[in-house]
Amino acid sequence: MSDELLALHGIETRIGRYHILHGVDFAAQRGRVTMLLGRNGAGKTTTLRTVMGLWRASAGRIMFDGRDIAGLGTPDIARLGIAYVPETMGIFSQLTVRENLLLATGREGLTDERLDRLFSLFPALKERFAVPAGVLSGGQKQMLAIGRAVIEPRRLLVVDEPTKGLAPAVIQVLIDAFRRLKQSETTILLVEQNFHMAVSVGDDVAVMDDGRIVHTGSMADLAADDALQHRLLGFSLAVHQ
Repeated sequence: MSDELLALHGIETRIGRYHILHGVDFAAQRGRVTMLLGRNGAGKTTTLRTVMGLWRASAGRIMFDGRDIAGLGTPDIARLGIAYVPETMGIFSQLTVRENLLLATGREGLTDERLDRLFSLFPALKERFAVPAGVLSGGQKQMLAIGRAVIEPRRLLVVDEPTKGLAPAVIQVLIDAFRRLKQSETTILLVEQNFHMAVSVGDDVAVMDDGRIVHTGSMADLAADDALQHRLLGFSLAVHQ
């Protein structure tokens, strides 16, 4: 069995007349957290949306556990055990926390075991279980978005900018949650700009620029090399904590 759970090979994505991705190649290893970094507009969100089938690749292969999923629809991709948390979070504001979670479950529903596991990750959701999601704080909404993604067992969790605009205390809650998810052998692909988050949870890194992967390697090695950060990203990650 390959160590690669997800692998992109030569992915090209066009949106209308715009050519966004130009031969993207990288892999996410089983049971590890892969950080996808890059300047604004580099193509990170387009990459995640292409993986999920929300935008179709015009060329290349997206291999998930040895199967090419590039031609599948989003529902079929999700049924393979892949969950996506977009930057917008996509929660239903008029529904309660419980109802949002229930919509993400299959036949088993919200079992006590599932809820206990979720509340161990995000205790704040237990306190707000019966309230409309629209009245939650920004951090609680993000917890709900991630919680909804993992309420069912997932093989791959794909998350776009989870810490954007959040307070340090909330970011630490998310760090702890991602660490625990990794311990449960969930593979994670994470777009993030917060240095503390990236270094705390990232095992591997792929850096994008202008729709291409320009660097892959260890997250720890990138974090330790300020000159490499400036060359690849145009800034030091330390200033984006």
